[in-house]
Amino acid sequence: MSANAETPEFFATPGYGDTQLENMRYHQAVRIGDRVEISGQGGWDDELNFPESLEEEIVRAFDNVERTLATAGAGWPDVISVDSFHVPTEPDEIGIAHNRVMVEQFRRRMGERAPIWTEIGVPSLGAPGMRVEIKVTALLGADRAGRAAG
Repeated sequence: MSANAETPEFFATPGYGDTQLENMRYHQAVRIGDRVEISGQGGWDDELNFPESLEEEIVRAFDNVERTLATAGAGWPDVISVDSFHVPTEPDEIGIAHNRVMVEQFRRRMGERAPIWTEIGVPSLGAPGMRVEIKVTALLGADRAGRAAG
């Protein structure tokens, strides 16, 4: 931790994050005090390849969020806000497959604790073939903070 809790600390996720820092000049996460913000995480592997299956891509994106949070000293229990970006599979909505897997992953990784969530349909994302990107904000100790009643 920095000497000053308000001093930003930047993190590159080992593997793909190191590659992105070198080639694209951005970090995967920043921590300021107890708050962690991450850049959008896709369902790539360390060589930035994407699976054919949409479900597997979404699960990998959640895995990459987890890896990136861990790099900055946080985890899914600390997540308070999620923004997800989706290339729609239906003409007038994001698609049930996206929603089903997203909700399954929220339940698997966060249990009954629910973050706020904004889901956005987009025509394309940052890499060819990419169909989902997930960005989160975490507050360390959020799992111990007050919980909503309902």
